[in-house]
Amino acid sequence: MNVMNIVKAQTVTDNTIQEVQLSKSDTFNDIRTRLINNFDFTNTDYKQGLVNSVVKFDISRKGKIVNVHSSGDCKSVSREIETVLSELDYKVDRNKLSDNLVAYTYVMPVTVEIDNR
Repeated sequence: MNVMNIVKAQTVTDNTIQEVQLSKSDTFNDIRTRLINNFDFTNTDYKQGLVNSVVKFDISRKGKIVNVHSSGDCKSVSREIETVLSELDYKVDRNKLSDNLVAYTYVMPVTVEIDNR
C-alpha cells in the first residue's frame, strides 16, 4: 500500500485551502503506517490491481480521527479504509502539527495494490 505525502489544510492568513507537503517525520506518517498495518487485504470484493482512493478525515480536539470518508475506484476498498481509520485506537498529538495546519479536516490520497488471487 502506498499513501501519498500530501494533505490539504486551511492556512491562517487568507483562509484558503492549499496543499501542504508532509515530511516522513510528521504525525501523518504514523497514520499511514497504522492504515497499512491494519488493512485487510483478504477481502474478495476488492478490485484487482492498483486502486486509488481519497480519504478525508477530521482530527478532533482530543486527537481522535473522526468523520472518516473515503471514495475511489473500489467501494469495498474505500469502506475498509474508513473502517480502519475510524476504529484506530490512536490519538494524534495536535501539538506536533505545524501551525499552518489549523484545519480539522485533512485529505489524503491512498493507493492500494491488490494482488490477483
